[in-house]
Amino acid sequence: MAFTNQDLRKAGLKVTLPRIKILELLANAEHHHMSAEEVYKALIGQGEDVGLATVYRVLTQFEQAGIVERHNFENNLSVFEITQDEHHDHLVCDVCGKIIEFHNEIIEEEQLKVANEHGFKLSGHSLVLYGICNNQECKDSAK
Repeated sequence: MAFTNQDLRKAGLKVTLPRIKILELLANAEHHHMSAEEVYKALIGQGEDVGLATVYRVLTQFEQAGIVERHNFENNLSVFEITQDEHHDHLVCDVCGKIIEFHNEIIEEEQLKVANEHGFKLSGHSLVLYGICNNQECKDSAK
């Protein structure tokens, strides 16, 4: 989902250059998930004069406004992604931290079935699968 300046205003946030730059970075991120440190390094790489504390503050504001989602995977690193309309789950590489989004209708149906069997009405869920990605370095280090 693409967020605009108007969306920032509707969320009660001023339209500032750091907010716009961070939104652009997250929206255009190759793998859709970035840590605050990655966002900070990318901004510095673009010649932006921004502090790491500002990046954390903006990401927290975006999370509270529903613009981004924070994921805390088992590597104890928070990553952020633009809130999406469609639900998805994640695969996370134990070696390099690569994150892959996926959607599988059979898994979704089975989760609903399990919830129903136990008398639960789901309000949401998060499925994260951990393993070793197909990167040769990751495969080699797992041996």
